[in-house]
Amino acid sequence: MKALALFSGGLDSMIAVKLLTQQGIDVTALYIDVGFGSSDDKSELLKSRAEMVGADFVMIDAKEQFVKDILFNPKYGYGKNFNPCIDCHANMFRIALSLLKKYDAKFVITGEVVGQRPMSQRADAIKNVTKLAGDEERLILRPMSAKLLKETKPELEGWVDREKLLGVSGRNRDVQLSLAKEWGFAEFESPGGGCLLTEEAMAKKIKEHISFDEFIVEDIDVLKVGRHLRLPNGAKLVIGRNKDDNEKIKKITNPKFVFARALDVPSPLCLINKDANSGDKLLASKLILTYTKAKNGSVMIGDEVFEAEAFESKESAREFFVLK
Repeated sequence: MKALALFSGGLDSMIAVKLLTQQGIDVTALYIDVGFGSSDDKSELLKSRAEMVGADFVMIDAKEQFVKDILFNPKYGYGKNFNPCIDCHANMFRIALSLLKKYDAKFVITGEVVGQRPMSQRADAIKNVTKLAGDEERLILRPMSAKLLKETKPELEGWVDREKLLGVSGRNRDVQLSLAKEWGFAEFESPGGGCLLTEEAMAKKIKEHISFDEFIVEDIDVLKVGRHLRLPNGAKLVIGRNKDDNEKIKKITNPKFVFARALDVPSPLCLINKDANSGDKLLASKLILTYTKAKNGSVMIGDEVFEAEAFESKESAREFFVLK
């Protein structure tokens, strides 16, 4: 018997998988990447956590589909910020259910806990998620709270022993922490985090971005790095904050942006809209130099070079910040 698991790498999803592998069920842990899970690549960490609980690991790239179908038109709306949690969860289940045949699996599991999260894991929200996912055969099993929920096909058919599942509810995590200790989990992600769409700063950047430009999937990586500035004629400028940012910016491929940096001095790596006009490019050059130790110098934007003087203080840049 084989199952697919929606896997975040957090403690609940690890325990949910462990409860199944302990019953001899072969589990493949799916991390469905919608682009906003983290600013860093955690694929190796997620793989190691899946292996820790006895599962194979597969990462599914769903970024383009998520942006096209879910992010800007969720049926159940948003949480506190730009997080369409109910629609996002349902979409992940739809993807997992559609992959059952490919992986020769019979059902899907998840680490959801009734009442743990205010938007997507209330009892009524779980019903909405299941309905929106199109789970007419009741193939979605929630091992963490199974004893509090109506029996699913895996339980009714005897594929899973319901008595060996849990009846956890609410935000108290004593049961999970006790099991983590018992099973020797060396480390796991803290609860409640992980999705950048729940953060106020990301929500503000997305709203500001779409007020000037059409959103494409490549914009996700741009939004996750650097200081974001909007210049007077509409161009977006992103200035790397540190070495880590510079490395991330270096890997970005976005048809709307070109790289920019000061020449001849240590400089942050930057991005600017490639269709920026000359006025915005000259201002960008001044701003980029302001984040170096040079008072003046040359700045390369794409294949153009601009001569400019730095502002006297970084405070002069603040009026252009997207996040004040």
